Amino acid sequence: MESIPNCPVCQSEHTYHDGTFYVCPECAHEWDPNEVAASDDGLQVKDSNGNLLADGDDIILTKDLKLKGSSTVLKKGAKAKGIRLVEGDHEIDCKVDGMKIMLKACFVKKA
Repeated sequence: MESIPNCPVCQSEHTYHDGTFYVCPECAHEWDPNEVAASDDGLQVKDSNGNLLADGDDIILTKDLKLKGSSTVLKKGAKAKGIRLVEGDHEIDCKVDGMKIMLKACFVKKA
């Protein structure tokens, strides 16, 4: 008897085979058993133009950004060197104008 894998989304063990797909009844995720699993060799983050970013890249801000809790504004065109990619809702950890901040990738482009 073949072993049915856990759901890749919610890790539920209550999955079942439905014709050509595996189905998870808890989160309603369906996946093809023949599909090659995505490689876990790192976090993939795309900038506002769709280019893949990597640790150590240089980026440029594409719009003015106000910093929460401060009256400081980061101007469009400000450059950050040597970024670090992190998991979470703000994917980029960097220094801009001497301040350590976290940014969303949709507000930057690769330099």
